[in-house]
Amino acid sequence: MISFNAVTKQQGSKILFSNASFQINPGDKIGLVGPNGAGKTTVFRLMMNEESVDQGSISKPEKVRIGYFSQNIENMKGRTVLAEVMAAGNLDHLQKEITRLEERLQDPNLSEDEMMSVVETYGDLQAQFEAVGGYDLEARAKEILGGLGFSNEDMLLDVGQYSGGWKMRVSLAKILLLMPDVLLMDEPTNHLDVESIIWLEEWLKNYKGSLLMTSHDREFMNRLVNRVIEVANKTMTVYSGNYDFYDKEKNIRREQLIAAAARQEDMLAKEEEFIARFAARASHAAQVQSRVKKLEKIDRIEIPPEDKVMKFVWPEAPRGGEEVVKIEGLGKTWSLADGREKLVFSNATGLVKRMDRVAVVGVNGAGKSTLLKIITGQTESSTGICKVGPSIQMGYFSQNSLDVLDPKKTILEEVEGRVPNASIGAIKSLLGAFLFSGEEVEKKISVLSGGEKSRVLLACILSHPVNLLVLDEPTNHLDIKSREVLLNAIKEFEGTVMMVSHDRYFLKEITTKVFEIDKNQLRIIEGDYQYYQSLKQP
Repeated sequence: MISFNAVTKQQGSKILFSNASFQINPGDKIGLVGPNGAGKTTVFRLMMNEESVDQGSISKPEKVRIGYFSQNIENMKGRTVLAEVMAAGNLDHLQKEITRLEERLQDPNLSEDEMMSVVETYGDLQAQFEAVGGYDLEARAKEILGGLGFSNEDMLLDVGQYSGGWKMRVSLAKILLLMPDVLLMDEPTNHLDVESIIWLEEWLKNYKGSLLMTSHDREFMNRLVNRVIEVANKTMTVYSGNYDFYDKEKNIRREQLIAAAARQEDMLAKEEEFIARFAARASHAAQVQSRVKKLEKIDRIEIPPEDKVMKFVWPEAPRGGEEVVKIEGLGKTWSLADGREKLVFSNATGLVKRMDRVAVVGVNGAGKSTLLKIITGQTESSTGICKVGPSIQMGYFSQNSLDVLDPKKTILEEVEGRVPNASIGAIKSLLGAFLFSGEEVEKKISVLSGGEKSRVLLACILSHPVNLLVLDEPTNHLDIKSREVLLNAIKEFEGTVMMVSHDRYFLKEITTKVFEIDKNQLRIIEGDYQYYQSLKQP
């Protein structure tokens, strides 16, 4: 359907990929992976003709309909959420044009040629309208918005009132409503809660078109993709399988490459030794020349550099008591701007014990972050008691904490200010573990990406000995490899963890207990995340 044919693309002096080829066939579900800056988003932009190839070509059928979901938020305001989604693809204009042509067909003064032309155009427009489900547009728009977390009341509010994360959901709904032949999706699960991710997963499973997507959500990729294309080291490599298959196969191929390189190195050493030994002997001149020519023709095997990953080493923390967090009859009510009060949860009672790994779950707005804020002292409860045990040293990560980083400071200055007793050498060593080395530590906070800011904040937390980690969406902005390093670090952490995350793979790997906030109530499930999910199955 769509073919990359020996494509080379360069950005400035950097070659993203050279002589790269792959094909998207009808019904394919493909994951696009690779380190940040390798060129994944560029692949999408090339397919959308937003950029052009330097060499090679991209071929696609003339009438193929491509939908592209990117991380760029449109400037949306002045329409309800529902109206904004229904306006996707200019379908209202298409419907008006179909109506106009229907009226023209009633004109008795049309010539035979005009009639044929109108009938042909009318047929084409009708086919387009039917292809995107135009005749049940509103019902499908409501279904999609509902799946992405909007209530019927939310759909009638002005889209301009919503935050950037919710506008992302509106943009996603617009793309899904169009039902294109090919979907290009750049991180579609960002800003979605677990319930919306599961809904989107099912939608994409049933989607008949082709899908090419990037995602930092390993579980999401595993459940959807049947092929993986890796963009790395100036090339593209295709793997036939899901993300787990790609991860294993990549390691196997690397080991095979290292073994082949070692064999080649042994062979080259022997040949070079023969040449050096007999180069001066006339009796061996022919053999020496033959071997020199042989060596000149050999393609040397290059081992690609290993991906840089974060390295965590936890400082030794004091042992806390067995009862880490105890809540009794806890309740929280927020005062709204219009004078009304909104109940978040009430009469919550529970106990977090030493070494527990607690997943705090619930739909968006249920009060997960609010519970963590009460525990960490960021806000007060309205009723009840929240008691943190003796000798508990707490480390708190929140997405909102990214805003407290000083944009005017460098990375080094920011971390130095938070650990004033540490030496510059120790701070640089710590930052090196978080992939900030050399001149990078002098970068201003203001120019960092979301993922880089998250790493700075995690470095600040890591610099202090703690025995309770409270993490509110720690994996947002982190790529899969960084998420896995963080995951392994948490597994080795000799303390207690409470965490909110929409990464199901992450939760499955570490959770020993679940706190579910649902309908203003807290329910405690004594079991891991998979057990919790089994309870939710219909």
